[in-house]
Amino acid sequence: MEDVLTELPPPSRFLEEDLNIFIPASPSLPPFLVLSDPYTNETLRPSLLIFAISPPSLHIFHYAASKTLVGTLILPEIPFSGNTIIPSLNNKSCNIYALNDTEKLVLLVSFQFHVPAERCHAVSKLLLGEKIIPEKVLILDSVQIQKFRGKLSRDDAVAYKLQTSLERKLCNEIMEGSSLLSDVKYYPSGSVVDALAAALLARCQIRNIRGTLCVSWPEFGKPVMHLIRSLLMKDVLPHFDFSSVSYDDDDVLKSSWLKDPLLDTELYT
Repeated sequence: MEDVLTELPPPSRFLEEDLNIFIPASPSLPPFLVLSDPYTNETLRPSLLIFAISPPSLHIFHYAASKTLVGTLILPEIPFSGNTIIPSLNNKSCNIYALNDTEKLVLLVSFQFHVPAERCHAVSKLLLGEKIIPEKVLILDSVQIQKFRGKLSRDDAVAYKLQTSLERKLCNEIMEGSSLLSDVKYYPSGSVVDALAAALLARCQIRNIRGTLCVSWPEFGKPVMHLIRSLLMKDVLPHFDFSSVSYDDDDVLKSSWLKDPLLDTELYT
């Protein structure tokens, strides 16, 4: 007869990864900012803070020569292997630049990687209201066709905007020179914006910061790049030098039109 007290127990019928689901996940490391001198120990108060998320805006500001690197945002889970020392659009990075040729301090945050949904709130909180307290915020993102209520032409470049309550109030008061993108139409009712752009705009609303979100279509191509560049030159940075911007990058000029017929915009009209 076997001794149940001393015999080795039978092997578990569960796999090791199945048993691990009962163990609480270890807390992830928080995102953090690294700023260079002389900004290390001071709170930055720019007159304008620009978030470049869309491919056209990333391309435009990447080739704009008149900027100075002042810091970077680090997400511990984003691998930086394969990044080059020389800045490249293919790098997975989130650099913070001070734009030159501007009368007041203007900062640019260039997101060259996708921020996971569960990280968006933490990133927006870190960039708005802690180390950086801006007067105005401009967020540049792309229209997600699956979440757009209306019809989009594959041949026409368009842009829409959303604003915080404070920004819209000042627009209604017709304060000359105070509103960003005054000629851009509002985002159609029923359309949705989510992820990082939505988190940043919501943070502006909570902190009572004048915020504007500009979403453009299509995601790639010369027409949309010309549109965003003209809006920046006309309403945002009229004195900034965009002459060095190139339009010859194949990654930006490729078409982003979705081939899946289930996502045809006709279904959303």
